[in-house]
Amino acid sequence: MQKTTQELAYEDATPLLDDPQALREFGEREGYLFFKSRIPADALREVRKDILDVIGKHDLLKPGVDPDEARIDLDKVAQSEPFAGCTEGVFNDVQRLESFHRIAHHPAVLAIYERLFDGPVLPHPRNIARVLFPGPHANATPPHQDYIHIQGTQQTWTAWFPLGDCPRNLGGLSVLRRSHKEGVVAVGEAPGAGGLEAKLCPSETEWFVGDFEIGDVLTFPSTTIHKGMTNQFEDRIRLSCDFRYQSADNEIEEQSLHPHRQTLTWDEIYAGWKSKDLCYYWQKYDIPRSAWDESIRWQKERICN
Repeated sequence: MQKTTQELAYEDATPLLDDPQALREFGEREGYLFFKSRIPADALREVRKDILDVIGKHDLLKPGVDPDEARIDLDKVAQSEPFAGCTEGVFNDVQRLESFHRIAHHPAVLAIYERLFDGPVLPHPRNIARVLFPGPHANATPPHQDYIHIQGTQQTWTAWFPLGDCPRNLGGLSVLRRSHKEGVVAVGEAPGAGGLEAKLCPSETEWFVGDFEIGDVLTFPSTTIHKGMTNQFEDRIRLSCDFRYQSADNEIEEQSLHPHRQTLTWDEIYAGWKSKDLCYYWQKYDIPRSAWDESIRWQKERICN
């Protein structure tokens, strides 16, 4: 019989930034690092405003309501074809935002990985904006490992942070304690982002959860099992970012160098940018490439202790 889920509180790793060895040891032991108020709130509010302006341009925000509350007009959303948690038009216009891609390179974020990797950091360009509309298609992301979707080195770390305060009932992120130690686990098909769900053992019941505030950063290696929390609000959008980082010396799978979902080319994304310093920035690195292995995604069995 499966035990009742146990909720654990994230521990702030900010004091460990002055001791990189202790930082690495904590990450290796627990399978995550959490940093309170790491990114300046004003920088995140700029990205949030730009994304809400995109949604407003598509006439999907609820009229007469403070836009900063990110309340959606469900009737208009129902008339649109769902795509990646929102609509394809919103998705593409958000991908074009210079501010969205630039926040992945914020010094406060890069400093985490410079200490963690003890060397040059490669931010993946395949940045993901989670613009998750509520409604019947808003399935929470199932428990999964990012490695199933990105491959490359298992020492790729994901950074997740909300673009605004994100209490757990708005749909934060939850991490399964020490799940990175199991290696790559078996998966099955499931609704929600990614479409694949990690098969859990009955003993895996300890989940880190929390109420995130703007500026908080959660990061974990690509074999850590994590899941999205359900958005319990009727009409509020959850806005967050998924960015990935690795040592520039480690291998990367080619698709991680392309835009998310590849509905646009990089030239189309860069077309309206004011500054071109980040365009094709990864080409300055001599990055080892690894081939995609489709068999990794379809391991069907898992042996539980």
